[in-house]
Amino acid sequence: MTFRFTARARLTILYTGLVLVAGLVLTGLTYLFMRHRLGQRSVRVDLRGPDGTAVTAPRPEDLLPDLDRLQDETLHELLIQALIALAVVTALAALLGWLVAGRVLRPIRAISTTAQRLSAENLSERVPVNEPRDELAALAATVNGMLDRIQAGVASQKLFTANAAHELRTPLTTMRTAIDVTLDGEPGRDELIAMAEDVRTAIGKSQRTLDGLLALAHSQAATGRRHLVDLSDLVAVSDESNLRPAPVVGDPVLLEMMVANLVDNALRHNESESEIEVESGVEGGEGFLRISNGGHMIDPGETKRLLEPFVRGDGGRTGGEGVGLGLAIVHAIVLAHRGRIRLDPRDAGGLCVTVRFPLPDAGRAVPSR
Repeated sequence: MTFRFTARARLTILYTGLVLVAGLVLTGLTYLFMRHRLGQRSVRVDLRGPDGTAVTAPRPEDLLPDLDRLQDETLHELLIQALIALAVVTALAALLGWLVAGRVLRPIRAISTTAQRLSAENLSERVPVNEPRDELAALAATVNGMLDRIQAGVASQKLFTANAAHELRTPLTTMRTAIDVTLDGEPGRDELIAMAEDVRTAIGKSQRTLDGLLALAHSQAATGRRHLVDLSDLVAVSDESNLRPAPVVGDPVLLEMMVANLVDNALRHNESESEIEVESGVEGGEGFLRISNGGHMIDPGETKRLLEPFVRGDGGRTGGEGVGLGLAIVHAIVLAHRGRIRLDPRDAGGLCVTVRFPLPDAGRAVPSR
C-alpha cells in the first residue's frame, strides 16, 4: 500500500526542511569563520619577575601544542552547542509549521467539506469567505460563483426538461386520443382519413419541437468555426434603407439561424396592419441588429420570460403552430457569441428585439464564404 502525505504534512516537512538546511548552512559558515579567525591569531608572551625584570620566555614552538588543543576544544564545543540549538529550533519549526499549515489550509478544507455535502438536490450551501481578502478568499469566492452558476444551470435544466416533456407529451396524447376515438367502433374511410390528418399534425408539431431542441442544444454549444459575418447581409427585407454594415465574428450558420428566428418570430406575432422594422449598424462600439413588430401589449415585467423555452409572445404556454423556442435559440446564440439581447415592449403594442455583439478585432477575423 502506498503511503501518501497530506498537504498539511507536506507543507510542514517543506517548512521544517528549509529551516534545517538554513540552520546547517549557518552553523557550517560560523564554524569555518571561527576556525579561520583563530588560525590567524598570534600569541605574544611577556614574562616578568616579581621585581619587574624580564625573564626567559618559553619558546613559541613549545606553546603551539597547547594552543592547538585549546583551539580544537573551543571549536568542538562551539559545534556541539550550535547543533543542539539547531535541533531545538528545528523541532519548534516543525511544530509551528504544522500549526501554520493547518491555519492556511483551513479555507481549502472548508471548500472540500462543502463540496462533499453538495448534490443535485442540495446546491444551496456556499463556502464561507473570511478576511483578509487574500488568494484563498478569492478562491472561495470563485468557488461560490461557480456554485451559483451550477445551481442556476441545474434549475434551468430541470425547468427545460419539464417543459420539453410537457410539449412532447401533448402531441403524443393527441395522437393517442385520435386513434382511440377512431378505433372505438367501426371507423369508415372518412374517420380514418381524419385520424390520419390529426396524427400527421401532431407528428409535425413533435418534429418541430425536436428540431427546435436540437437547434437550441447546438446554439448553446457553438462549436463551429468563427468567421467575419455582416448581420445586414443575413436579413432579406424589401426596405434596406436602415440596414448598415454590422460586422460580427462568429459561426455563420448559427448567426443565420438567429436572424431567421428573429424574423420568423416578428412575422408570427405581427398584426396585419403593422410593419416590421429592421435596422442594423454599429453604435457604442458594438454591431447591432434590431427588429420590431406590432402586436398586443406586452408587460415590461414579462419580457425576460420570453427568452425561456416554450413561452409564447403573450407570456403563456405555446400553442398553435409555434413551439416557443425561437427567442430561446436566439438568446443561446447571442450568449455563445459574447453578445447581449434586449427586449423592449413598444408603446403601441408589439416588441422590439435588439442584439448586440463586440466588434471584431482588426486582423483576426476570417472572412465568411
